[in-house]
Amino acid sequence: MKKKLSAYIIIDIVLIFVLLLMIFLLIRQILPRQVDDFSPGIFCEPEVVEKSQILMVVPIFENVSIADNKTWCEQTLALNKTLGLHGVYHTYNEFLTPRDKEYIQKGMEEFIKCFGYYPKIFEAPQLALSRINEKTLRGLNLEVYGYPFQLTHKVYHCSDSGKYSNRFIDFV
Repeated sequence: MKKKLSAYIIIDIVLIFVLLLMIFLLIRQILPRQVDDFSPGIFCEPEVVEKSQILMVVPIFENVSIADNKTWCEQTLALNKTLGLHGVYHTYNEFLTPRDKEYIQKGMEEFIKCFGYYPKIFEAPQLALSRINEKTLRGLNLEVYGYPFQLTHKVYHCSDSGKYSNRFIDFV
């Protein structure tokens, strides 16, 4: 009797796990998709941009501002997507180093020059963000995206440069 009971418990646990996995995968299919590293200086596959609703923009890439490319700014606005700030210079661990409001506002100013409005969302490059910088960002009224968002949403990278390939992201 005990063996039958423990077998039923194992089956129940497996079924619950499978159900939770299916719900998780369904959620990732339904919620908005995002593209990171969006910038005129980084090639981004058109099909990846097309299927995404959120574009995380690098405002200054290799010391070139997005505002210097008015055509790109206009084309990006015409896509009618949600736009967010993805770092300022998009350097490795950029936001693990303490940053003051002026540093962040430099990126925000390039964003507004390009798009005509301030960003409302922020995501640190490589998701590397210290608590101090997160507090500073929230003090500038920015909603901060991080790991929880990455788990529940499909997040692609321009030039397929993320930790996982865009094909894998599409599959999962």
